[in-house]
Order: sequence, then structure tokens, then C-alpha cells
Amino acid sequence: MQVIETLAEGLKREIKVVIPAKDMENKLNERLADVKDKVRINGFRPGKVPAGHLKKLYGKSVMVDLVNEIVRDQPTQILSSRGEKSATQPEIDMTEDQAEVEKILAAQQDFEFTLSYEVLPPIELKSNTGIKVTREVVDISDDEVNEQVLKVAESARDYAEKKGKAANGDRVKMDYVGKVDGVAFDGGTDQDAELVLGSGRFIPGFEDQLVGLKAGDEKTITVTFPADYPAKNLAGKEATFDVTVKEVAAPADVEINDELAKKLGLESADRLKEIVRGQIESQYGSLTRQKLKRQILDQLDELYKFETPSKLVEAEYNGIWNQVSNDLAQSGKTFEDEDTTEEKAREEYQKLAERRVRLGLVLSEIGEKAGVEVSEDEMQRAIYEQLRQYPGQEKQILEFFRSQPGAAASIRAPIFEEKVIDHLLTEINVTDKKVTKEELLADEEGEASDKADAKKAAPKKKAAAKTEASAEAAEGEEAAAPKKKAAPKKKASEDSAE
Repeated sequence: MQVIETLAEGLKREIKVVIPAKDMENKLNERLADVKDKVRINGFRPGKVPAGHLKKLYGKSVMVDLVNEIVRDQPTQILSSRGEKSATQPEIDMTEDQAEVEKILAAQQDFEFTLSYEVLPPIELKSNTGIKVTREVVDISDDEVNEQVLKVAESARDYAEKKGKAANGDRVKMDYVGKVDGVAFDGGTDQDAELVLGSGRFIPGFEDQLVGLKAGDEKTITVTFPADYPAKNLAGKEATFDVTVKEVAAPADVEINDELAKKLGLESADRLKEIVRGQIESQYGSLTRQKLKRQILDQLDELYKFETPSKLVEAEYNGIWNQVSNDLAQSGKTFEDEDTTEEKAREEYQKLAERRVRLGLVLSEIGEKAGVEVSEDEMQRAIYEQLRQYPGQEKQILEFFRSQPGAAASIRAPIFEEKVIDHLLTEINVTDKKVTKEELLADEEGEASDKADAKKAAPKKKAAAKTEASAEAAEGEEAAAPKKKAAPKKKASEDSAE
């Protein structure tokens, strides 16, 4: 077999592989000799079938298997012998001329094919001692814990029916029928719907018009759906709701005591406060971690400058662009609505894709050199978390992970990355800084080098924020509609940004 390098420009490689027809014929004969004693052919005793007859009957199919095996196995062996790692699966090009194919399968012509690939760039790791980050720490006060406990307690609040007019804070039970242009629309009707006035659950203007009504009152409410309302047939439309109030109930006072805790399924108020404090600490800890990670990634981005494999960048860019395009389509907006143009947006996302790929390669190299590994227990826990998100589909998800090699890698990559960040935190200079809750929650836009991460092109939502190793966390937006009724529920979003 001849292996001839025909291209070596930057990271791009092209290899021509030639296997002489004689070698192919020898491999064919070896295979036929192996099956000679196993085949059963009428008119011949076992093991006595002439080689020529075997070749006539099975030669072509055996040669097809040989060609497939060579194409499957040789690229890996060739790259290994050259000490190279391909950034993506090598592309294989071979003749499609049927006459030439027949000659190759008949061992009358050399078998030739070409490998095209990009190598992973060599990365010379640099000292991490110069990386300095600030870890923002928030002291959680008892007042903040009590405030959050009271919010939790809202779910256990009692309401007592009253005869007077509804005020903010009261709970109203009602029937309503929503109409646009006088015609009732799907999802706009409900019975015995309960709404706490002032909760902001319904679209702006709806709850305000219920204030002052009492049980038995009927009223037609007029509101306008937000322009970004999830149901496109209602977005920006004026609608009326024929409302019948069936009951008005006033809220009872809420006190933080053992009785409240027991209503929530806990043994004591102290235990309730302990759980709430832990949740706040977890929330703040997550934000602190995100900011730390961003600082690390930004400084790694400055430390390492090298050519990135174009195929990896292209795949990353396509992933970003597809999500951005979907976001715009779902919102009904254009790039102009986001104060940019498609051309500028593409330039920004191309740079972002290159950054993500480069950081992914750097983190991978750091982790490999540090001996970072993802254990089977960690993988199992991550897969279990996936299963919890899709109840009833556990069997299909498990089968997907078993049948798709890349699926397990997509679970392993973010775990590996977080462990690499943990490793870096043991080597870099970390300074703790006490901050207020408001300072911790303050928007970092403008400080991070990838501040253009979909803010201009994707409405209210960042493009899928990940490097190959998923180096950055995604911002997401999720519409929330109680009981999945369309209308008058307000669109709610919850963003989490790294």
C-alpha cells in the first residue's frame, strides 16, 4: 500500500492511498481460502470446491467487503502512523465510474482513494499562574431568607370568601370568554379560573380591570396582547373578555412558624429557613461560578491564538446561526428590529464560533494533560438527569444513548469541561470579593469578550452558548402559560446567562 501526501497547507491535509491490484487479489484469495471449508455447494464435497469456482461465485461480494473494511479502518491507521489527529471525520473520495469500480472488484485495477481532513492544531500549554479572577461572594442575611420564605408561603396561603369588592391581593374566581373581532378564539375560554390580583399572571391591563368587582358582577374587559405573545394569531391584537366574577376571597396573614412549615411538608420553621437559605446559596453560587468561568475563558482566549479547524468552526457557526434564525422566526422580528444587519450578525457569530472552538480545544488539552476524566458514575447521574426531564420517554432516551456514539459524548463534554475549570481554579489566582446581591446579579454585558453573543440578532435569547466542549452556558427563554390556556395569560421568561 502506498500512502502519498498530496496537500499540506496549514491544518489541511490530503492523502492519496494506492493499494495495488495484486495486493487486493492476494487479500481476496486469503478470504476465499478461509471460507473454502465452510461453504456448501451442490456437486462438491466440503473443502473440495475449486478456487476458481469459489471466486466466480463469491469473489465480487468478498471484494466489496474488503473495500469497505479498508475504507473504514485504514484512515484511522494512517493518521495514527503519521501521529496526527483529525478534527472531524476524514472525507473519503474514490472513483464513481462504474467501469473502474468493476475492474477494482475484479482485481484488475489498483484500488485508489483520497483522504481529506484537517488536523487538530498543536497546542503548547502556557502557565496559568498569570490568570487572575475575582470571585464575588454575597452574604445572605436573615431578612433575605425570611423574605424568600414568605414568597414560598404564598403557595400555602389561605383565602376566606368576602362580600365586598375585589382589591389587589384578593383571589378572584371567574368564568371568561375571550374574543378577537367579536369571535371567540381557541384557548380564550375558562371556567372557575382563579387569579390573585396583582400577581402579574395575566397580560397587562387584565387584572387591573377586575379591581373593584364583587361576586356576581359581569364585565367586558378590553386588553391588547403583547407584540411578542407566543400565540402569533393573537400577538399585538386587541381582545375583549366577557368576565363573570363568581367569588372574591381575601388573603389570610402569613406567619413564619412551625404551622406554616408543616403545611409545606416540613417539620419546623427552622428547617424551612434552612432549606430556603440553601436554595439561595445555590442560586448565588451558580451565578458566582458563571462569572468566574467567564473571566477564565476570556483570559484563556487572550493567551491562546492559533488557527482553528475550519470544519469545526463551520459546524459551530451553523449551530449558532440556526438557533438565531429560529429565534427571529418565532418572534416575527428581523435583524433590523434588533438594530443590526444580517451581514454584521454573521460576522459576529463567525467570530464567536471561532472563539468557542479555540476555547474548546484549549480546555480539552488542559484537561488531557491534567489527567481529568469523567467517571461512569458521573455519566450515569447526568443521564439520569436527562431522563427526569422527559418522564415517560425513559426507554427511548436510553436507546438513543446506546445507539448514537455522539450522544454520550454530548453528555460527557460539559462534565469534562466543568472538571477542567475546577482544576484551573486550583492553579490560578482567585481573590474573593464581598458584593451585594444587586452587584452579583448586575449584567456583565460589555465586560465579556463575547458580549455580542446573539444580543443584537436574537430577540431576548442568546444563541446556544457552547464551545465544542460547551464552554459557555446558554441563555434561554421559556413561555409559561398556566393550564396552557392561550389567552389572557402573560408570557413569562426566565433567563440564565453565563
